[in-house]
Amino acid sequence: MRFQLLDIVPYRADPLTGRQVSPSERFAETLQQAVRAEELGLDAVAIGERHAGHFISSSPTVLLGAIAARTSRIRLNSGVTVLSVLDPVRVAEDYATIDQLSGGRLDITIGKGNEVAQFPLFGLDIDDQWELLAEKYELLRTLWREEDVTWPGSEFTRPLTGVTTLPRPFAGAPRVWHGSATTLFSAGLAARFGDPLFSANAIQPLENYGVLVDHYRSEYTRHGHDPAGAFVAAGSGALFIADTTQEAIREYGPVYNAIVAATNVPGNNTPFRDIEHAVAEGPALVGTPQQVIDKIARFHGRLGHDLQSISLPTTVPFARQLEILERFADEVAPVLRREFPTTLWTDADPQGRRTPELVAA
Repeated sequence: MRFQLLDIVPYRADPLTGRQVSPSERFAETLQQAVRAEELGLDAVAIGERHAGHFISSSPTVLLGAIAARTSRIRLNSGVTVLSVLDPVRVAEDYATIDQLSGGRLDITIGKGNEVAQFPLFGLDIDDQWELLAEKYELLRTLWREEDVTWPGSEFTRPLTGVTTLPRPFAGAPRVWHGSATTLFSAGLAARFGDPLFSANAIQPLENYGVLVDHYRSEYTRHGHDPAGAFVAAGSGALFIADTTQEAIREYGPVYNAIVAATNVPGNNTPFRDIEHAVAEGPALVGTPQQVIDKIARFHGRLGHDLQSISLPTTVPFARQLEILERFADEVAPVLRREFPTTLWTDADPQGRRTPELVAA
């Protein structure tokens, strides 16, 4: 199993104390977490993208560029690139720039996003979200794989004639994951193109996400792709590690309960309305290191995933966040790496090492 630190850069006050850091401090924390994740041996760091709600992740490419400049090994990802509301030409340019800056360390995860308020901001109709995603992804794939692109255009994309986006990716098109949270569409789109799937696994019961993963694997095979390449990633609820279950619930429970009580947004609601329910049955990774190991193992038993994404509780003091990250890296990740080996990002993975020499060969 591989591990990724995901920050969708929520911007909320501590629900217990009312303290809120400035945007510049919050961005500095995001960068510090990424650097620390590399030092601790995690495999990837991802930045989300939101254009509505309590988030300041509207410019993930800027943050990923800054992380690329401060790191040398860790892979960079997005979580998710909200392709439905974006210009595929600009996405191709921006992320290829990050790919070059990082020496080919880039993956991206695309999706239509789960903030319904994003669509009117960009003059788009939410009823078109799936068609927007599918067509813009086909164009993005083409722009990264071909030069002198001619594109007919449609209701959702403009015509292009003889277009070569610059810069080109570092060594062939970066791997694209498809984020899937609520419907079969994204899972089916990933399977159609032989791409990996990123199951949100963050809010709803595990079985809901299991249905999406089952559909993905079935469609992946139906489209004639080698099942060995059907990589799956899984998200989670917030990570909070303590010495005992009681300590974790006592320390993080009031924070969790307050945030859930204040969240009533379509696409972001959870049936796990209190911390005890979330710990017992939900996707929150709250408890002792062994509890976190056991829950991720339960995720794996249903999803069979290769990449586990974790997110820190960003309203608690930053020093505590780093302590949690360090305990995860030291006490949880090594056990799961041994128990659930994967070929993802190894020499056995065709896209595991992206270098100009390999592409030329």
